[in-house]
Amino acid sequence: MKYNTIDVTKQNKVVTIFLNRPDVHNAMNEQLIKELTDCFKKLDKDKDTRIIVLTGKGKSFCAGADLNWMKSIINYSRAENIKDSNILLDLYETIYSCSKPIIARVNGHAFGGGIGLFAACDITITITDCKFAFSEVKLGIIPAVISKYISKRIKLSDMRRLFITGERFDSNYAKEIGLIDFVVSEKELDDSVKKYIDILYYSSPNAISEVKKLINACETMNTEKYKKFTVEKIAELRVSEEGQEGINAFLNKRKSKWSE
Repeated sequence: MKYNTIDVTKQNKVVTIFLNRPDVHNAMNEQLIKELTDCFKKLDKDKDTRIIVLTGKGKSFCAGADLNWMKSIINYSRAENIKDSNILLDLYETIYSCSKPIIARVNGHAFGGGIGLFAACDITITITDCKFAFSEVKLGIIPAVISKYISKRIKLSDMRRLFITGERFDSNYAKEIGLIDFVVSEKELDDSVKKYIDILYYSSPNAISEVKKLINACETMNTEKYKKFTVEKIAELRVSEEGQEGINAFLNKRKSKWSE
C-alpha cells in the first residue's frame, strides 16, 4: 500500500503504520485522515495481517489538527463542517472497530485529535516526558468527535476537567488516569511493543476479533440481548475451527497452530 502521508511496513504478519509528516509533528490534514482510514479498512480485511502497530515518525506522535487544514475550513458552512467531521469520525470508528489487535506506539507528544488516535487502539505504550492536552477549548471549540474514545479509557470526572481546562499533562499522569497503559524509557519502547506482539501471537486471531465484538456488545446491548449473545457466541466458538484447535492443543500440551 502506497500513501503520501503515512508509511506502511509489514514483517511476520505485523503491520506498522507510521504517521509520516514529521515536519509538522504528524499533524492531521484531510489527506492523512483519508489515507489512514483507507489503510485500516484494508488491513481489517487482510487475512495475512495479525497485528497492527500505529506510531509516528520524528519526535511527535501527532500534534492534532494541521494549521493549514484549519485555515482551509475556517470559512466552511455548517453543512460542510458536518461532512468534514463525519470523515474524521469515520477514521476513529474504523480504528476502534478494527478486528485486528492494535498497539499504539506513542513515540512523542500528542494533542487533541492525536490523542483520539491512540485512545481508539487496544494497547497504548508511550515514553516518559511526553506531553498531552485536549486544547480545543483554547480555540473556542470542543473535542467532540474523539469524546467517545476518550470516555472508554478515563473517568468522566477526569475527562470533564481535562476537556474544560485544556491543561497539559505528562506520560505518568496519562497512565495514572488510564489514558495510557504503559510508560517506558525511549530505549525500552521497541522492546515493550515487541513484548505485546509476542503475547498476541499466542492468542487466536479469530478469538481476538470476537473479543472486540463482545466488548462492543457489552456496551450497546441490554441485559437480555447480551445474555443471549454471550451464550450463543461461546457455543459457536467452541465448535469453530480455531476453538477446536485451541482446546485440543491445550489438552494435548502442544502449541496451537497460530502461535507456531
